[in-house]
Amino acid sequence: MYDSGKIIAGLLIFVALVTFPFYFNVGKVIAKPETKIDTPEIQKLPEHERKCVESKEFMRPGHMQLLNNWRDSVVRNGDRIYLNSTGKDFDISLQNTCMKCHSNKKNFCDKCHNYMGVKPYCWDCHIAPKENET
Repeated sequence: MYDSGKIIAGLLIFVALVTFPFYFNVGKVIAKPETKIDTPEIQKLPEHERKCVESKEFMRPGHMQLLNNWRDSVVRNGDRIYLNSTGKDFDISLQNTCMKCHSNKKNFCDKCHNYMGVKPYCWDCHIAPKENET
């Protein structure tokens, strides 16, 4: 092999470039966002209406699956009522059910989605809520 030096040098440069993002970010930690579900909009609701459609333990990991199921249920079957695990009925509506309480998209939705590095496609079809700068 006449070009073994060039091949080895090229492989070393390739490995260095491919692994650079891992080495560059070692030791850098971004604090996990703390979502506050005790918002002014929730405080305006009567005490008996301050429950989410499902438990916090279900919603944190499974809210996107729930929203996908809601979308399919409404679009494909025309079902507009969701019966939760406790037997309570909710209107299937992102903007009128979910965003009624979680009204601050920037501080509630975007904070966690940016931290996790995901881009939900909810707002491709739905109109993003207007944010109050208060």
